[in-house]
Amino acid sequence: MDPLSPKQMRERIRAGAWQGPTAGCCADYAQANLVVVTKALADDFLLFCHRNPKPCPLLELTEPGDPESRVLAPGADLRTDLPRYRVYRNGELAQEVADLLSIWRNDLVGFLLGCSFTFEWALQKAGIPIRHIEEGANVPMYITGRACRPAGPFAGPLVVSMRPIPSDQVPLAVEVTGRFPLAHGAPVHIGDPDALGIADLGRPEFGDPVSVGPDETPVFWACGVTPQAVAMRAKPELIITQAPGHMLIADRRHDQLTDLGR
Repeated sequence: MDPLSPKQMRERIRAGAWQGPTAGCCADYAQANLVVVTKALADDFLLFCHRNPKPCPLLELTEPGDPESRVLAPGADLRTDLPRYRVYRNGELAQEVADLLSIWRNDLVGFLLGCSFTFEWALQKAGIPIRHIEEGANVPMYITGRACRPAGPFAGPLVVSMRPIPSDQVPLAVEVTGRFPLAHGAPVHIGDPDALGIADLGRPEFGDPVSVGPDETPVFWACGVTPQAVAMRAKPELIITQAPGHMLIADRRHDQLTDLGR
């Protein structure tokens, strides 16, 4: 059977036929994190993205109240076309839901941010294994001891994703992912997790633990789940994100992320 197109995959998600992480889905196409804030906070969050481009590479910004992606995936509905959403109220995770139809408001603004799932196809093409895909797991994500640059009420720690890389392939992984600055780019750290304030690789704050072999090095990339950690610190009245690992699959191929018409 031919692989599904991004539009077909989004239709499956909208119908509830796919509810899991999107790693490995539509491998030739970019994926995006979602952050939804109120119009009153949109300027502050936009500044937060500009000040923290590694975890929050901005791909698209919607008009207030408009749930449609018009650049990355024209016709996609941000309320229904991601597999799972998280709703934070006053800094607390209030709900995890399959759609936002009953939650969406006319004052909400959607931000679509680059995702490291975008560059995984390039790592695989270069012969570098992706452990969480091999193990059928969600990528492990960790809250670090590094602080993001604040903007208005938005302040908090950097979140990173981790992939075990064969040690002799680490330079290649750095080179390959460095080609994708709009998908977090090159790693922010290689090796010792203690240097990031991560005490135990087996206990990620988001996603699933994966095995790390004796000839492998943990490599860490900035992660689009960072706004979720920031939301828990900033405590806005309402902020909505995708559930970790449950992304919007775009119509843009990886090599089309350099010109988004913003």
